[in-house]
Amino acid sequence: MHDNNKKDDRGYNQGWADSTSTRIRAERRCNALIESMQIEPGRNILEIGCGTGDISFMLAQKTNMQVLGTDLCVPFIEEARKNFTHPGLTYDVLDFNKIETFKEHRFDYIVGNGILHHLYYHLDDALINLKQLLKPKGKIIFWEPNLYNPYIYLIFTYPALRKKAHLEPDEMAFTKPFIEKKLKEAGFTQIKVSFKDFLLPGIPDALIKPSVIIGDVLEKIPLIRSVSQSVFIEASN
Repeated sequence: MHDNNKKDDRGYNQGWADSTSTRIRAERRCNALIESMQIEPGRNILEIGCGTGDISFMLAQKTNMQVLGTDLCVPFIEEARKNFTHPGLTYDVLDFNKIETFKEHRFDYIVGNGILHHLYYHLDDALINLKQLLKPKGKIIFWEPNLYNPYIYLIFTYPALRKKAHLEPDEMAFTKPFIEKKLKEAGFTQIKVSFKDFLLPGIPDALIKPSVIIGDVLEKIPLIRSVSQSVFIEASN
């Protein structure tokens, strides 16, 4: 279970091991982020928890906007800088909870893939900090694990499985009502939380195309989509 995942410099799992399905999944998630944006010259994107940098790189490639990929893990940022270059892309070791490190820099979009749930017990402060880093009418867009998914429920709620999965102590998956409530309390507007993604990372290559086709259908079925892997979060400043 997660034995081949990418671990940070503290030994916690922060991403899936490289595979064809993992790369396809990451690009599909990047495309969903972009579909929720208005692509215009001069706009910029902050990715928090960028890990080894693949989604930040794809965002820069696909949008030609300025992208800043940030993470707390120094080895991750070093790997990102080594593997990905683009004229509009920068990587840095920064903590969005320390707003002063960004100086006066503010962003049109702040995005992340499985990041906010690491701050479950500090989410109120984290969301306020995100609002302060947004420009007026800026937008946050996040993928987060869905607690209604049976596999995710087991991993996050049973101590033995949490330990085997190398989860951080403060890590907890979201329910749709929980994150909607937190966003409203933080003052966000135009809140939209939807259920998305049935493509499992690490599955055999032969199963990828059928999984994508079936998953796209399941996302349209009201009750079934609620057990998808993720909640897709959109909210405006």
